[in-house]
Formats: sequence, structure tokens, C-alpha cells
Amino acid sequence: TYPYVTSSNCSIGGACTGLGLPPKYIGDIYGVVKAYTTRVGDGVFPTELKNEIGEHLQTRGREWGVTTGRKRRCGWLDLVLLKYTNMINGFTALCLTKLDTLDELTEIKVATTYKRNGVDLPNFPASVDTMHDIEVEYVTFPGWRGRSTSECRTFNSLPHNARLYVQFIEQYLGVPGFEMDWGWKRSYGDDPRLLKKSHVSS
Repeated sequence: TYPYVTSSNCSIGGACTGLGLPPKYIGDIYGVVKAYTTRVGDGVFPTELKNEIGEHLQTRGREWGVTTGRKRRCGWLDLVLLKYTNMINGFTALCLTKLDTLDELTEIKVATTYKRNGVDLPNFPASVDTMHDIEVEYVTFPGWRGRSTSECRTFNSLPHNARLYVQFIEQYLGVPGFEMDWGWKRSYGDDPRLLKKSHVSS
């Protein structure tokens, strides 16, 4: 939300402008999405959790800048925002990351609707002023506390409630999940939690 933006082009168009890659060579487009939402710095954050759950996500997900140490703000997954992101990028599949950060929660929410003055907003707001006045509606899922996802390597090996969570995201966006990963490191190394495996849920 302008003016709280990065100087980088984070859309699929950035592959063309940053690499000098002709658009005709763009094939599949993978939307890399955390299992929850984070934001750095100022700006509106409708699903932000300013409580112990937000602190839990921050700590368990190691949500701070590697260089600066600046903490990232954490909140529930915002599917309204993600749907808009999908609209402007055209995902062919999702890569869901850091699912294991949610492992210890008893319930998990996802934002599905923005409201203003009691009326559903049909689209993601174009004005940052509108964002200040919205209410968020959530769908709540039971967590899978006590069942770790960190050792799972196929979709079907995930805890039942984790599968429901992933499937809801896929169905809401109309985009199949293709890949998942676990952990927080940039380098996968030999840590088995960080291996990525393809899956498509049905």
C-alpha cells in the first residue's frame, strides 16, 4: 500500500524489467506465500496480531531481518490481499512456505472478506485511506497442535487439519498448491525439514 512500499518490483513483471527477459519466455508463475502474513515497517496491516500469537509467529518463524535485525509484523493469512496478488500476477501454482510455524496453535484464522460500513468490499481497496476503515471477516480452522508438519514430505502425510487449511487456500484462490517447504533458513543444506516436495491436493 503506497507510500509504504519497497523500491523493488515484486510482481511477475519484475522478472522482465530486472533480468531483461522477454515476456514471451515467462512460463509457469509460482506464487511464493507464507502460511501467515508478515509486513516490515509502517503501513496498514488489517490482519496484524498485536498479541501473544503475533509474538509466537514472530519468534517461531524467526521473523526479523537477517542484516538489520528489524522485527517483522505478523498476522493471520490475508486471502483478500493474496487474491489481489494472484489477480495481478496470474499464479499457475502456489508454493506455501513456513507451514510448520503454525504447528503449536490451537486455532488458525484466515481473512476472507473486507467490510466497510457493514458492506462487503468487492475488491482489494485501491486507496490506503479506505484500508484504515475496514473490518475483517475470518474463517477459523482448528489447529493441529501436537502433530508436527516438519517431517511431512507429501500432502497426504500432513495432519488432517493442516490439509484442510491448505485446501481452503487453494479453493479460495482457485490455484493448486504445487510445492511446500518448512523452516526459515535461506540455505537448505542437509536439514531434512527444509527439503521441498511437490504435491497437488485433490
